[in-house]
Amino acid sequence: MHAGARPDTLDQATRDFLAARPRLFGIAYRVLGSAAEAEDVVQETWVRWQNTDRSKVREPAAFLATTATHLAINLAQSARVRRESYIGPWLPEPVDTTHDPQLGAERAEAVEMAVLLLLEKLNPVERTAYVLREAFDYPYARIAEMLETSESNARQLVSRARRHLAAERRERVNPVTHRHFLEVFLSAAQTGDLTVLEDVLTTDVVSYADGNGLRGASKIPVVGRTHVSRYLAAFAPRFWPGKEIRWVEANGRPAVLLSSGAQAVALLTVDVSVDGIDRLMWVMNPAKLLPYAASLNE
Repeated sequence: MHAGARPDTLDQATRDFLAARPRLFGIAYRVLGSAAEAEDVVQETWVRWQNTDRSKVREPAAFLATTATHLAINLAQSARVRRESYIGPWLPEPVDTTHDPQLGAERAEAVEMAVLLLLEKLNPVERTAYVLREAFDYPYARIAEMLETSESNARQLVSRARRHLAAERRERVNPVTHRHFLEVFLSAAQTGDLTVLEDVLTTDVVSYADGNGLRGASKIPVVGRTHVSRYLAAFAPRFWPGKEIRWVEANGRPAVLLSSGAQAVALLTVDVSVDGIDRLMWVMNPAKLLPYAASLNE
């Protein structure tokens, strides 16, 4: 091997990795619901890629995606155990999708907060099969290869995940209607207007506050139109005064970032069906909130 050949190989390896990077992050983030953990998967994939005999790899993008997928599944399995010690409801870590609406995917599927939250109820392999098919449009044969299973089992995994989501989620509204509902809700929540709140919330609405033990974040989900409306009305005089409201985008949907002084205190996202708002998701855990707020200013 002549002098100087190795750097060229590493240059090519770097180019291959950087080309695949958005997809690797997109797969890992959807499987894990955590930008920080997805970043760990991407870094570990890079380390493994550097240490691989790349002369034997015919399709670098496929190799990298498969490596990241396996790492994400392993991390998701251990995350289950870690989350058992989480205080209160767990919500996905929000991401800013303004620059990459698909978040590295063929389609902007399985990136909304509510979908990630529902996918969390599936086992990591089902979740991954769904993500690879719905967001990245991989053929079933390829998914089977990546998950080391049969093609018919890959199809079953995806259809199980689809059924689960269909059972838990009504038809969604378009982004304009979504924002309208959030605007009306926001105004009513600030004034504690029970009539308007009850008008925009569905009967089975659930409000989740992810604070991991933070004071002021409910440690259990609040369920049902009457409970949620009363809870918000009681909460209003203490919570809203002095808060600055900024419209942002999180996970492909309009959202609201609430700050007190220079400090972000909550990100509010909602899930809206044709019947109204059926999920309120308040991300208050600083470990999830502050990286998101910082990413808006990059």
